Amino acid sequence: MDGGGDKRMERLQVMVTDSELRALDDFRFETRMPSRAAAVRELLRRGLEAEGYFSKASGGEASTSFGVLNQKHS
Repeated sequence: MDGGGDKRMERLQVMVTDSELRALDDFRFETRMPSRAAAVRELLRRGLEAEGYFSKASGGEASTSFGVLNQKHS
């Protein structure tokens, strides 16, 4: 895993509505994410970044790059 030494050690369970799941799947397929989990991590990272917690989001990464705390994106 390529997360700057960070390993995914916590599981986060989230309940979503049907419309949220459809929106997530639309995002996933339009951005060619490898899984729902990768799409959720990317959206979480983008949201945290938008609030000033991370550097600018970028695309074209491997699925192992979609860790929320991955500082590789600059």
